Amino acid sequence: MGFLLMSSGCVYRANISQGNIVEEEDLDQVEVGMTRNQVRFLLGTPMVDDPFHRDRWDYVYYITIGRNDATAKRWVTILFDGDTVSEIQRNRDLAEGL
Repeated sequence: MGFLLMSSGCVYRANISQGNIVEEEDLDQVEVGMTRNQVRFLLGTPMVDDPFHRDRWDYVYYITIGRNDATAKRWVTILFDGDTVSEIQRNRDLAEGL
């Protein structure tokens, strides 16, 4: 019985990666005035298509390594005016616990 209790702490937990991986060199190419298609070509399709915020694309990414807290977090928001980029918000804070 003691062996089972001691060995239960050694259970493998897989790395979990969720969201859009946004490379810095791709994000550096996004500029105000670009079209949605140009942004999609550079960054990919946003993870969530929010019907309530059609002029906002959020690219969120985090990875959890084993039993550790998320070791990499990133949140980038692209705001549009019609079909063109009006603002780029980098390095937004994710809520604690994500």
